[in-house]
Amino acid sequence: MYSGTTFHHKSGTVLGVHQKINKVAHRLTAEKTTSFFPSLKNIQHFEGKNGPDGIKRKNPGADEPWHFIDPKDPTDNELLESIRHHQENLAHALVENDEQRAAFEAAWLAHSVVDGLTPAHHFPLEEHLEEVRGEPKETRDSVRKKLIISGGSKRQKIKNNWDFWGAKGVMTSHVLFELGVASAITPLRASKLSLSDEDIRWLEKDGFEKVFLKSLEEISSLHMYETFTHWGWTPTLARQTKNELIPIIIKTVAFAWLESARKN
Repeated sequence: MYSGTTFHHKSGTVLGVHQKINKVAHRLTAEKTTSFFPSLKNIQHFEGKNGPDGIKRKNPGADEPWHFIDPKDPTDNELLESIRHHQENLAHALVENDEQRAAFEAAWLAHSVVDGLTPAHHFPLEEHLEEVRGEPKETRDSVRKKLIISGGSKRQKIKNNWDFWGAKGVMTSHVLFELGVASAITPLRASKLSLSDEDIRWLEKDGFEKVFLKSLEEISSLHMYETFTHWGWTPTLARQTKNELIPIIIKTVAFAWLESARKN
């Protein structure tokens, strides 16, 4: 999801979707826990330039976060493992009352959850890129290699890059969908959103991973990305984003934070 440009640490204050989601999720978390939790200001510091998207620009291909998941593949666990890792680290930082480390882990945990629930991240992008490029993502260790696809001939290179960046290309569609979400929720009004006691009991009973997978299933069933790639942004899709997609994502981020906070 869009978090602002990665050139300045305040670039996400206007259109940054991650930052807007964090703001509401932080309120929901504060309403359901009295234990120590990092400030919103410090959490937001680790977004944009200082977040996972910034790593992609600074050091592409090396330990680059990969926040994609196939809702139809029960063996696709890479993102879930990343989420577990950040939850465990956040819980430990909260026990230690470590504000900076807790803010870092909370931000990166939220980023993982949000991207994992974003419809554009459910498209098997890596499989498609490996098929076109003929190499895994670890070899794309420079900005140029990430943006320009090579080919065995000049014609093949043009074809590959059109498939990537051309009209309805896989990356063009991905970027435009996320910018559409950013526009649809500007400004984001979620003052009525809350977590009920029943929501908390659900989290305590089933655990966050099951809650996340339920949210993933619910969002996948909306077929928003498929609708977008066929029709583009429509008023119906914008309403669906504000009224269904974003509330589910916000609550799921709060659930992720609360599960770590419960161990404090």
